[in-house]
Amino acid sequence: MLRTLLAGLVALLALSASLAASPSHAGPVRTGHLTAELAAATVGVAPGQEVQLVLRQDIDKGWHTYWRNSGDSGAPTELIWTLPPGWSAGDLVWAPPSRKPIGPLMNYGYSGEVLLPVTVRAPASARPGDTVTLRAKAAFLVCSDVCIPEDADLSLDLKVVAGAPAPDPVWAPRVEAALAAVPRPGQVQAVLSSGPAGLRIAATGAVIAGGTVRDAYFYPYAAGVIDHAAPQSVDRGPDGLTLTLKPAPADAAPASLTGVLSVDGKVYEIEAAAGEAPPGAGGLGPPPSAAQAAGGAGGLAGAIAFAFLGGLILNLMPCVFPVLAMKAASLAGHGHDRRAARLQGLAFLAGVMATFLALAALLLVVRAGGAAVGWGFQLQSPPVVAGLALLMLAVGLNMSGLFEIGASLQGIGAGAASRGGGLGAFLTGALAVVVAAPCTAPFMAPALGWAMTQPAALSLAVFAGLGLGFAAPFTLAALAPGLLTRLPRPGPWMDTFRKVLAFPMYGAAAWLAWVLAVQAGPDLLARLLGAGVLLAFACWLAGLAQKRSALGQPARVLGITALAIAALSVGAAVWPSPAAADASATPTSAGETSGLPYEAYTPERLAALRAEGKPVFVNYTAAWCVTCQVNERVALSTRKAAAAFETSGTVYLKADWTRRDAVIAEDLARFGRAGVPLYLAYPAGGGEPRILPQFLTPDIVARAVQDAARG
Repeated sequence: MLRTLLAGLVALLALSASLAASPSHAGPVRTGHLTAELAAATVGVAPGQEVQLVLRQDIDKGWHTYWRNSGDSGAPTELIWTLPPGWSAGDLVWAPPSRKPIGPLMNYGYSGEVLLPVTVRAPASARPGDTVTLRAKAAFLVCSDVCIPEDADLSLDLKVVAGAPAPDPVWAPRVEAALAAVPRPGQVQAVLSSGPAGLRIAATGAVIAGGTVRDAYFYPYAAGVIDHAAPQSVDRGPDGLTLTLKPAPADAAPASLTGVLSVDGKVYEIEAAAGEAPPGAGGLGPPPSAAQAAGGAGGLAGAIAFAFLGGLILNLMPCVFPVLAMKAASLAGHGHDRRAARLQGLAFLAGVMATFLALAALLLVVRAGGAAVGWGFQLQSPPVVAGLALLMLAVGLNMSGLFEIGASLQGIGAGAASRGGGLGAFLTGALAVVVAAPCTAPFMAPALGWAMTQPAALSLAVFAGLGLGFAAPFTLAALAPGLLTRLPRPGPWMDTFRKVLAFPMYGAAAWLAWVLAVQAGPDLLARLLGAGVLLAFACWLAGLAQKRSALGQPARVLGITALAIAALSVGAAVWPSPAAADASATPTSAGETSGLPYEAYTPERLAALRAEGKPVFVNYTAAWCVTCQVNERVALSTRKAAAAFETSGTVYLKADWTRRDAVIAEDLARFGRAGVPLYLAYPAGGGEPRILPQFLTPDIVARAVQDAARG
């Protein structure tokens, strides 16, 4: 009995020693912050044939590993094989990466689960029936707020079979999906050029032609060729797109760039060699031919239709009310003079169209020169805002009867705009466009965003559609005989009506003064208020001169004095103030909007918050954007919104575009917008942001931040 027990004990010890010395078997390995394993698409491999494996990483939430080019920091995953004699393994096939911003840095890598395919070949001498063990040492750099090197000793037992091996029921479809997601070459053609704006990759191909682009990004295979953290701006063309990249500091521009182009979630491998950009790629290339332009006709027709609808709705925006009030008074005064009314309607249309197209052309020229500007750019200039405020004040004083437009004041634009003739209607149309630019009505945003990515001819066609929609209501009313006959006949009521409509002009002047205060600070506001007093005094002198002239008394000196004081007031208001500009250019890091705390937006701060896995709400706004200010008060400043932000832990970032900001302009372009407002809700844990409607309610804001918190 004892002998039997001893024999059993010896056998057990021998088995234990054998198991300890035998190679490890396939299975997941926990490294600390991820789980790694090797898996095969088939249950075996035939002699002399290949088998497709994958390196699977299941990365803990809030952590990430790196792509083949890790970006500004980090290190790619490595796999070092130990194989039986005659066996060989290829390189890792890299899955499409995602951006991993960390503070001021931009890295490329993976979160969650990722499968990296790799091919292993069996030698012809492999014997069917044998089971071989494939070993690999995997090295990962796993990062969150800190980076930790982690290793895994992986192995996979693989049987050698005589015929074609059967697919693994679990891993075959997963490996196939991983291979299908790998970027493929040949689908997109790319050309590289360089200039003052940076490196430009012009990409064309049927798979990226037409439609709009919400997000496009180029991931270079080589490190050190571009500034990874710099924004990549996108110009859309009918046949593709052009990306502008900031080069890394180097003695010379690269001769070519190879990497992955991601367009709205679809990825393509491209090699961009130096050459001339094709016309259909957008950007600064030569204008497209007629055939190429026709290729984008579907997008053009839709953009024009959206622009026309947006122009119609723009008439309902608060910033346009003061100017339309002037024309309402003028139209009422000519209601029974059909010829004069038609002249007014057509002249107003001409003024609107001319100004829309002039502003659009200027915008395209400025953007072509490399400046990042968008729609409403004229109101980002404090001198322009100050001049418009004084113009609104002068028009209001004229409508209040402080002075009339006489021969001595024919050159004043405000007076001409309030006259009843064709010139007055034309200038009123021009003024309406200038003050309407800060507003972005529904349907306008996608239309203008599309227009900003097109060649000049297509862009101007979209702006023409916007102008037609904006001018249509007043022009059609002026041309409609049935409507005109219903207006009351001119009489003493007209004077009262005209004076009542002066108050919207005063309101517009006050609003512009507030915009100026936000842009340039209290010093420039004080100058504007002083200039307004001087201008009011000049208008009173002009009215006094007109009364004296009507009585046959000398009035020339008073008229000249009025013009001189008016010129002095305008000069005092619009003269640039370096001190005020410097003060306004200093951003604040945090603040509060009507009780809702916020932080100043920067790409670095957004990247840091997203790296922490926090939900983020970004408000692209401007003081001169009336829609933005309405949304601030009716939605973002409500108790319901504040409670939703607090309970969800969503961080509120405000991107203030009151003054020109190239970073914000590039962000707007990336999301297909040419102006503000734009509201983005970034989900916790990563992912693309949700774009909110242009008009907000407390419910919309609350739901958006709560959904973002859920990820």
